This record gives sequence, structure tokens and C-alpha cells, in this order.
Amino acid sequence: MLKLIATDLDGTLLNERGNVSEENAEAIRKALSQGIQVIVATGRSYDAANQPLQEVGLTLPIISLNGAKTYSQDQTVLRDKPMQLSVCKRIQSICEKEDMYFEVFTNKGIYSISRDDFKQVIIDIMITAHPNISREELHVAVDQRFQDEKVQFTNDFDHLFNDLDLSVYKILAFSLSDEVLQRVRNQFEEDSNVKITSSGSINLEFNDPQAQKGIALSLFAKSMSIDMKDVMALGDNYNDLSMLTLAGRGVAMGNADEAIKKQCDFTTKVNNEHGVAHAIEEMLKEVNV
Repeated sequence: MLKLIATDLDGTLLNERGNVSEENAEAIRKALSQGIQVIVATGRSYDAANQPLQEVGLTLPIISLNGAKTYSQDQTVLRDKPMQLSVCKRIQSICEKEDMYFEVFTNKGIYSISRDDFKQVIIDIMITAHPNISREELHVAVDQRFQDEKVQFTNDFDHLFNDLDLSVYKILAFSLSDEVLQRVRNQFEEDSNVKITSSGSINLEFNDPQAQKGIALSLFAKSMSIDMKDVMALGDNYNDLSMLTLAGRGVAMGNADEAIKKQCDFTTKVNNEHGVAHAIEEMLKEVNV
């Protein structure tokens, strides 16, 4: 009996404009009305995750930053898994050596080294994903990214990482070179103090090994006396795999990589065709038979 739905945001619950469609919102409301719990599990920070939900009137518990922080529906922090600062310093050193742009997600906000670099990365991402996008749409998307994540800028990460009151939850690094991405991955292959995933073809996401969506979701389900066999998880990328494979019903989006689809029980429609709503409706049909 399905009791809990966990959904990723980008590429999953959100369409290409970063919105929750009314079809997806209505399907979630329908599941909630039937006593099925719903939680969001995302790489985003809490504020950036909550904003598109609030726009359609949804207030849900949120697993943020790939599982580093779990929030209840009323914004209480239920779980907190920061990274070791010594690991953060090593990531910084390697990313700088490889000339990678990176962002640091902390308890004191999100830090980046250069606004211009940041904008160029987002522009490159948008052009890669949507080659026909207009210049106006491009600038709106870039401005929205700043607004959503409230990025601060610093030229001194050494000082930042020496702050004993700092908690780092995720480091997100970008490169347009597959060789660079793989080279950086390889340098952390033997490091048991960091978990590397990705939420796109040009990024790496660094977290504490206990900060994974699957682990956070399992603990959340356990706190509600829900067995993982009674959980449906939906996602599209590699930072979703830990929850997709642990859930009793793992659902890959139609826009997910083939490697993701192969490890899931089901594949739904793409995110721009309300794939989450379709998966929920299909599941409810089975539950209500």
C-alpha cells in the first residue's frame, strides 16, 4: 500500500520554465486527500525549493541539498548533515586548479566567487539545454537564478572555510569539459568522506556521504513508520538514484538518461508533459482498484 511520494524538482516536478504545472499540483493534492504523504527531495536550497511550491499553494516537507537538510512541513529542521571543512578545502583547491566555477551552500548563505562567471555558467547551461531560447528569456532565467538562490560573492574562500561557525552542506561545481569532470571525480575516488553525484551533464555535486536523498528519505519514512516498500520516488538524474533504487516504486522521468531508467521500476512522461501527475494517477488507479 503506497503511503509516501518523494519527488525531485528540476527536470521532474518542475517544467523547463521552473514551474509546477497545475496538472502536477492537482495530482499531488489528490494524493494528499487520500492520505498519501508527499515530500520534495532536491539539490536546491530550502528557499529555492519552496518558492515554486508556494506559487501553486503547496506546503510540503522538503529534503534539500541532496539530503543534507530535511525540513518538516512547518520548516522545522529534522536532519542536518554538513560536510567536513577539511574536505571542503580540498574540493576548493582541486576546483580552482581545474579552473572550475563552484558554489558553496552553507548555513550562512550561498557563496560564489564571481557574478560574471556565475552568469556565464547559467547562460552556457541554458544555451546547451535550449538552443532556440531568446535573449530575453535567457536574461530572465539568469536573473531568476540569482533571486532563487540569494547568492553572495566572496574572493576569499580560505577565510570562509576557516570559520568554525560555518556549516557547508553542498558544493556545486561546473565545467563544460567532460574530461575535467571525470578527472575531478577520479581524485575523490578513494575519499570516503565525500559523496559525488550530479544533477546535470556539466556539474558535480559534493556532499557528506550521509547527505544523500535515499538516506534522508529512508529516515523520514522511518520517522513516520512507513516502510520503503510503500514509497514511490520520482527523479531524472544521478543525484536521484539513491532514492529511486531504495523506494518500493522507483519512477524515472521520460527525460531521464537511459542509465537512470534502467535502474527504475517504471518510466513516466517527460517533465514538460506533467510526468509526475501521470505517475501519480497511474499509481492511484492501482491503489483504488
